[in-house]
Amino acid sequence: MGTRAGGRRTGPKCIAIVGPFASGKTTLLEAILARTGAIPRQNPVSSGNTVSDHSPEARAHAMSVEATFATTEFMDEQLTFVDCPGSIEFSFEAEPVLAACDIAVVVAEADAKKIPALQLIMRKLDDLGVPRIMFLNKVDKAISGVRDTLKMLQPASSVPLLLRQIPLRKNGVVIGSIDLALERAYIYREYAESEVAQIPSDDKARELEARFSMLETLADHDDQLMEQLLEEIEPPKDAIFDDLAADLRDGAVTPVLIGTAEKGNGVLRLLKTIRHDAPDVEATRKRLGAPDGNTTVVQVMKTIHTAHGGKLSVSRILSGQLADASELFLSNGATAKVSGIYRMLGKDQTKLTSAKAGDTVALGKLDDVTTGQTLSSAKGGIKPLVTLAPSQPVFAFALRPKERKDEVKMSAAIQRLAEEDPSLSLRHNQDSAETVLSGHGEMHLRVVRERLEGKNQIPVEGHPPAVPYRETIRKTAQQRGRHKKQSGGHGQFGDVVIEIKPLPRGSGFQFTDTITGGAVPKTYIQSVETGVRDYLKSGPLGFPVVDVAVNLSDGSYHAVDSSDMAFQMAAKLAMKEGMAACSPVLLEPIMKVEIVTPSDATSRIIALIPQRRGQILGYDARPGWPGWDVVEATMPQAEIGDLIIELRSATAGVASYRATFDHMAELTGRLADEALNANGKAA
Repeated sequence: MGTRAGGRRTGPKCIAIVGPFASGKTTLLEAILARTGAIPRQNPVSSGNTVSDHSPEARAHAMSVEATFATTEFMDEQLTFVDCPGSIEFSFEAEPVLAACDIAVVVAEADAKKIPALQLIMRKLDDLGVPRIMFLNKVDKAISGVRDTLKMLQPASSVPLLLRQIPLRKNGVVIGSIDLALERAYIYREYAESEVAQIPSDDKARELEARFSMLETLADHDDQLMEQLLEEIEPPKDAIFDDLAADLRDGAVTPVLIGTAEKGNGVLRLLKTIRHDAPDVEATRKRLGAPDGNTTVVQVMKTIHTAHGGKLSVSRILSGQLADASELFLSNGATAKVSGIYRMLGKDQTKLTSAKAGDTVALGKLDDVTTGQTLSSAKGGIKPLVTLAPSQPVFAFALRPKERKDEVKMSAAIQRLAEEDPSLSLRHNQDSAETVLSGHGEMHLRVVRERLEGKNQIPVEGHPPAVPYRETIRKTAQQRGRHKKQSGGHGQFGDVVIEIKPLPRGSGFQFTDTITGGAVPKTYIQSVETGVRDYLKSGPLGFPVVDVAVNLSDGSYHAVDSSDMAFQMAAKLAMKEGMAACSPVLLEPIMKVEIVTPSDATSRIIALIPQRRGQILGYDARPGWPGWDVVEATMPQAEIGDLIIELRSATAGVASYRATFDHMAELTGRLADEALNANGKAA
């Protein structure tokens, strides 16, 4: 015992700060930067002047909306902290960051409502294989004991939450902490280093009990420690620290430290734990499968477009050295030349001449490089080390500039925003001629719109996207259509008789002909079909027509005046008059919806589905997710537009859904009238 961890890992480290919304992540980063001297003082989040609040959108909404990078030094070692947003709507920011980090600090608090959000974060860390430390924040405000809090939080973690500190109280008020590994007390001092003290005699029994529980958990991975505990032999302190470091790096436990970030309490112990126990870039490189040797390997964690410095690719140097003006290869073999290397402290940048393995830096003007890509010095590039999960949009709006002259400018601005935020989805709806922007929620797209209007100076208008209604018919009809025009020279003549009949739902469109005797020459039959198809783009109700069969049964022609265009016009006339007699009816798209929700909110979710004209198909436990359910339903697409807002309101912001097209269904009555009126048609 005592050699499992292999000693302290030195060199630059990269640490992600993650946690549920409003758990205190930005406050903790401020406390860390103040304690390490990177900033002169700790600014409260309410001041809107923290390192992470450098964007107007973050200040306006009092929340982090993008990952913020800040490099500092502690005890002669370089540490880069990345403050990741806590809201699920901006969770996409964390994935490329976490993949290239050495360790995560999970900020949590004694709030049962935030356990599902905490579980989402812990699951992501599990998926990526990232070791983590938990910082139990706001201990001065907690009502329950710290061990009861850990019991409450444990279901969110797949590995044991290992308590390393317990609170030191006086008259019911938390005045410090007791370190269970060091067997030492620390008296808190606001915004300053804690005062070392002896463990009070009244707290000794509580400390011994908590310490033994910690050692029991460590003994699950150390047979020698288990024997010592059984024989009541006191294990050496250096061996305990070795076990703590080894189990943390292996992901076998999540050590839990306590404090109050708002007052700077517990921050120094957290920094020392990171310095002594956290893995380094070598472990991260191995986890990602990066090649060994002297090859320079760079992983891009975030893309930023600055007002004056152009595009920056914030990256982790996983191996090798990188100098300014170096040429790197993308995975597809393309080349990219570095134009500037910068150390980040929020929005502030310090220019460097080079970077080494472990450094987290911003690289300038890599125009063809996007977030999540892997660059290297190896000719032809290496395979990508990170695969970002495809985005699952849950909210959308149609966007257009208030002035038409800004259309090209808006398109370019959205393209830059999509580079910064790969979770944005942009598409052009040909039916409605709308530019539709999709994302992770209402706040997500609100911030995008604010950036278009603020950062890019493009006033825009947004509204819910048009629902892709269709129409079909209920009855069969036969109709003649004749197009005849004489205006000097060759005239125009086309004459057709068509039969229009409904098809089963989902059949689409069928065209046939039963022409005999050459009533319509074969050369014009295709023209008739073209005219029919052209009409079906907008039927009598104003929407594309589906599930219709048209048969050309008769007609006539003129040897001189007939033409392709004349027969197209005749077909359109026949369709226009015939469709009105076929009892047209509106169809709306019905979606299959899968909603994932914490189990304690399932009943609320089930209750709201019928309110949106949905039909519940069933619900069951979410496989591999204790405490979560999957609710399946069908729901009209018209009711899904703002569904995510209600789902998240009912689940403390964590529910989500996936919708896929299922079928078309008839829509009648008031809702049909509203759809027709909105489309400019009378009901």
